[in-house]
Amino acid sequence: MLETRTGTSLLGELAKAGIPADSSPRRRAEYAYDASNYRVEPLAVVFPRTVEDVVAAVAACRETGTPLISRGGGTSMAGNAVGPGLVLDFSRHMDRIGAVDEAAGTVDVEPGVVLAALSREVERITDGRQTFAPDPSSKNRATVGGAIGNDACGNHSVRYGRTSDHVSEIDLVTSDGVRLTATETGLRATDPSDHQSAARAADLSASLRQLAQENLGALRRELGQIPRQVSGYHLENLLPEKRFNVARAVVGSEGTWAVVVGARMKLVPKPASALLVCLGYEDVVDAARDIPTILEFSPAAVEGTDEAIVATMRHRRGPDSVLGLPEGRAWLFVDLDGDDAASVRAQAERLVARLRENGRLVDGQPVPDPTERASLWRVREDGAGLSSRLASGGESWPGWEDSAVAPERLADYLADLRELLAEHELTGVMYGHFGAGCMHIRITYDLRTEEGREVFRKFTRRAAELVVRHGGSLSGEHGDGRARSELLPLMYSQEVMAAFARCRGLWDPAGLLNPGSMTDPDPIDSHLALEGVPEREWRTSFDLRPAASTAQTPSPHTDPWVHAVQGCIGVGRCRADGGGVMCPSYRATRDEKDSTRGRARVLQEMVRGARTVEEGWKSEEVREVLDLCLACKACSTDCPAGVDMATYKSEFFDHYYRGRVRPLSHFSLGWLPRWLKVTGRLPGLVNAVLATPLGKVAAAAGGLTTKRALPRFAGAGEWRREVDDAGIRPAGAVRPVGGADGADSVVLFVDTFTRGFRPEVAGAAARVLAGAGEAVECSADACCGLTWISTGQLGTAKRLLSQAAEELDDGTDRPIVVVEPSCAAALRKDLPELVPTDQAKRVAARVRSFAAHVADRVATGWEPAPAKPVPEQAVLQTHCHEYSVFGAAAQRSALKAAGVREVVDANGCCGVAGNFGFEAQHYDVSMQVAENALAPALRATGRDVAVLTDGFSCARQVDQLDSSRPGLHLAQILDPGTAGPPQLPTSQTAMSESPTKEAEELL
Repeated sequence: MLETRTGTSLLGELAKAGIPADSSPRRRAEYAYDASNYRVEPLAVVFPRTVEDVVAAVAACRETGTPLISRGGGTSMAGNAVGPGLVLDFSRHMDRIGAVDEAAGTVDVEPGVVLAALSREVERITDGRQTFAPDPSSKNRATVGGAIGNDACGNHSVRYGRTSDHVSEIDLVTSDGVRLTATETGLRATDPSDHQSAARAADLSASLRQLAQENLGALRRELGQIPRQVSGYHLENLLPEKRFNVARAVVGSEGTWAVVVGARMKLVPKPASALLVCLGYEDVVDAARDIPTILEFSPAAVEGTDEAIVATMRHRRGPDSVLGLPEGRAWLFVDLDGDDAASVRAQAERLVARLRENGRLVDGQPVPDPTERASLWRVREDGAGLSSRLASGGESWPGWEDSAVAPERLADYLADLRELLAEHELTGVMYGHFGAGCMHIRITYDLRTEEGREVFRKFTRRAAELVVRHGGSLSGEHGDGRARSELLPLMYSQEVMAAFARCRGLWDPAGLLNPGSMTDPDPIDSHLALEGVPEREWRTSFDLRPAASTAQTPSPHTDPWVHAVQGCIGVGRCRADGGGVMCPSYRATRDEKDSTRGRARVLQEMVRGARTVEEGWKSEEVREVLDLCLACKACSTDCPAGVDMATYKSEFFDHYYRGRVRPLSHFSLGWLPRWLKVTGRLPGLVNAVLATPLGKVAAAAGGLTTKRALPRFAGAGEWRREVDDAGIRPAGAVRPVGGADGADSVVLFVDTFTRGFRPEVAGAAARVLAGAGEAVECSADACCGLTWISTGQLGTAKRLLSQAAEELDDGTDRPIVVVEPSCAAALRKDLPELVPTDQAKRVAARVRSFAAHVADRVATGWEPAPAKPVPEQAVLQTHCHEYSVFGAAAQRSALKAAGVREVVDANGCCGVAGNFGFEAQHYDVSMQVAENALAPALRATGRDVAVLTDGFSCARQVDQLDSSRPGLHLAQILDPGTAGPPQLPTSQTAMSESPTKEAEELL
């Protein structure tokens, strides 16, 4: 039984109140971190569903003397979402949006509401007339409660200010158990009939008024001096001229005064027209010097980034991931808005002309294209993750990432700060809210060594002194937390610091709420997550060493496995409510353990050898968090820090199951290429048996679900006949066909899935390539080992990949075009990591997915010529591995070139993901994942709309969801030689079809 310091069981008190609490080692590992440098292991985690649950949890903490920490999306970079007691995670259940009062311009919300979801819902209800303004870069996973906690701002704070500018009332639960509502003019009992709360409201109001009266001069002189003065408590709002605005004073108190359980937030009108202007500069200081001129044009946003972040985005997500940038090495994104597009465009032209007169602008241009605009904003919004591990090498960390000064002093401050960085031999990656004078600067500290931590401490103190000399704030957005609270006396007088401490005591006399920050803080270098990780060798099959040409291990003693799993810095994009593909299991379950971040945090505890996760490769906690990982690889692209959980899962399972009995599906599905050699000899008999009740028995015996339709197995020679019909000899034929003399030559790799299940796609692919004027040679004598990789059987996978490299390394640089995208991804990415030889690297560099290769041909002017009319509309289900390794745009560009007029992006994982969706224990989650994007896209379109599924697993899910329109491979749509409509083999269920004669004879 977990015991608190009083000797009374916290869990016992919670159980008596009927509040479920999770104190498992795995759960405590997940919640020991936020997005900061800090790690503090909690006692337990509660996911409250109602205000009554919160009241009961607070009572249990009060009874046992247990600290309590409020948490939303867990994206705090200052360490104010971790603590040593009970964590209340509001994001899972208390996320309801209440009434929207358009006339009053307010909306009722619970604390777990995601900011982006709130904005969308308000815009939907008001037909786009109003919106919720605060939009920090983490808006698609950060919550209202968290925004209230640290007074979050966002990209458009130049126009709309901070969260404190948008709060009307806040409902609170205090540590002594009363329910209060903070308003713009005072404090009242949430329930007027609750006499205890009413009395507490009156007493607290009187005490707060007295505190303000006794400190009038100091509060007026020191607080509220610049737009982004977030550090400390906002006690200036208690002054008479502020009308005793307790609601605004509560904002930014970082959960140290009371627990936020609801709020009424203010809405703003949404502009009718907006235009992004992108400005290029030689460096960030030059850009900052133009801020006063830009502010004269009343922009809604002035954001900035530098070349290091842009280069990393392109390195990680491809050259097309950043569009619309003018010349320069640092850029400002200026959002202008107004009543009509013409006036906004004219304003943009005047702005660029004026900046050219200043003489610092390298180049500038409006960005009207929505795709380019979205790509630029994503660069800015992913800045924290992208800067953590740059393409140029090394790591950077928060700690001094959001200081702020008056906008007119920003350039001088940045110039001085660069000198300070150089003095300490540090590099700062700079981006942020230039228009508001708030800079996000991630710095190359070495927090793994004692010497590096000493540099961190000395530099941070010097930086605090510097920003104060410039009249600025230690924090301009993220709050003080564990990162800066110790340094507040450098910014504020003893009088103000005493007022802070006194105010906190009035609200929380027992000192239970979020200890370690604001007043009586822990040192900034205590509880650092990278401290105390033992040095040891973790032998891995994957080569996880950073590429020598692009990065370096931060310390010569840091093991590559440790370095890899520590890549997660907690920004939480894997918890985003939309956009991208990751993390499909989290979107289905809303459980932190099923997010990429949750998994990474447990892996980080594993390499610490912490008592939460201490069994290394045999850790049950790690196996549990990896269980619902679909190995979709999307995190390797969508995660700004490049976390590749599919690889980590494969590596861990390889070790975990050594000497243990594996799940049956690891043999039935993991060994699928071997079984296909058997089924290929008797396909008719196998298919007939699977159409009988014996099919269900066979599926169950192999650990497979009996709820999913089973595919038709192809004969061993079917794919050969297909490519022969296309005029191409398989198996390494040296006779190139289909191209004229001197035409480009390609190797068409017919993978195991295509040979075993979709042989007709091989022929279609061969005809498309030949029709593109390419000499085509076919190869089908190798296996990429994908099924062994995904089930963590890496010895076999390495052997098969070595054989594939030997087979495909023919001394040329011809593209190797792979029909199945998951196999293409395995050859492109997994091959050089599992077989780190020059031969493997040569082969991997030549590999293309079919869609990516076709898109390249389209880009050079080739126009597809399908034999039959292409559909006017298509639902596009991009395979996750295609998306992560080759990009998301290939199929769309090919379909457009072929004449498909409207492409509906399913834009998410289908839910099958290789073996995952076929495994009995994962079927339900698989279907939940389909509801993220694919299933709604199918329901929203008619049966005459084609469905593009290059991935075999995606095709299986489409067939499961809507068997009336089978998923098609891009090659089938583009096929120049197909006489009839392209068809996929009919799937079979073991439950519905009658036994054939062949099956009856067998029975």
